[in-house]
Amino acid sequence: MQQLGQMPDRQGYFGAYGGAFLPPQLTGIMKDIADKYEQIRKQRDFREELYDLYTHYVGRPSPIFYARRLSASLGGAQIYLKREDLNHTGAHKINHCLGEALLAKRLGKKKVIAETGAGQHGVALATAAALLGLECDIYMGDVDIEKEHPNVIRMKILGARVIPVSTGTKTLKDAVDACFNAYLQDPETQLYCIGSVVGPHPFPSMVRDFQSIVGHEAREQFLSMNGKLPDNLIACVGGGSNAIGLFSAFLDDAEVAMYGVEPSGLSFKPGEHAATMTMGKPGIIHGFRCYLIQDEKGEPLPVYSVASGLDYPGVGPQHSYLKDIERVHYVTASDKDAIEAFFMLSQVEGIIPALESAHAVAYAARIAPKLPAEESILINLSGRGDKDIDFVVKKYGKDYGIKA
Repeated sequence: MQQLGQMPDRQGYFGAYGGAFLPPQLTGIMKDIADKYEQIRKQRDFREELYDLYTHYVGRPSPIFYARRLSASLGGAQIYLKREDLNHTGAHKINHCLGEALLAKRLGKKKVIAETGAGQHGVALATAAALLGLECDIYMGDVDIEKEHPNVIRMKILGARVIPVSTGTKTLKDAVDACFNAYLQDPETQLYCIGSVVGPHPFPSMVRDFQSIVGHEAREQFLSMNGKLPDNLIACVGGGSNAIGLFSAFLDDAEVAMYGVEPSGLSFKPGEHAATMTMGKPGIIHGFRCYLIQDEKGEPLPVYSVASGLDYPGVGPQHSYLKDIERVHYVTASDKDAIEAFFMLSQVEGIIPALESAHAVAYAARIAPKLPAEESILINLSGRGDKDIDFVVKKYGKDYGIKA
């Protein structure tokens, strides 16, 4: 068995998952990126520049907030929030986007390209590109463009070109397909900055490395606040970048339970959820092996979630491995659960969460009353809900006495 702290191996595998299943024209290019990333990430000046931006541009460290009123209203465990929603651009995505954009500059690239679902990765990459003087193309499904209009406008204001994707379900998976095709046309002058811990090696470990700052900060902060580690960690999982960012610093602490919350959407019927770990099986998508929601031929099936950033049929290969060894428990929350949690956190603590993060809040609300008061739960509040408010009020506002 691979040691958790030494993953992935040289071929990019986390146990049986990961790797690089690529067309011949990309094999050498991706290996070169992997080799140069390993060199550059260890360079002192690269790390100093990145951490200077984290401090003075992003506003790190993000705080941990003790949600006293939420804890009291639920009863049971004490709930804390790692406030990634307070980062510049409003989510955790800026952590790896700055790293990827700095890497692109050092590789001599002129343009960065990416997919986006909820738009948070797109906004973060457009921000990093503007800061570092790079061109930026963002591929986004038509459904998500309509649903996440505020983030579309932000990307355009930042100077990015937003390219609509009208194929398939017109959501995240199709945006990834389109972006991969664009990268195949010109892998020399542009870098595909993947938006989660997915894709071919080295991207799952690269994004994990940049996001690990979340877990390292949280570990130090929680110890300082409470004199012990949290008993439970909870984070939403689509591709899984915010979750692995938090989990990475605690993987060797057996006393810390970890929960990755996937979207069960409307039901567990095909096309009505994106619960990859719960309903999927190992397969290959977008150049890597992972748990995958697929048909009998191994082709990805349509998926759905009220949270655009979670509706992906695959998941990060490290998450797939952590499921198999039972280090992380992968659970689900429905659309209904997430919407209830969205309004609950907003009205009890004055914090409007992203719909993605609301899935994690929903699972915490489910288990907190069952735990003793001396136990703690730390939620990675991965993003804020500014992007979601128009959609939520239009679709669900009447149920909560709010007119659109």
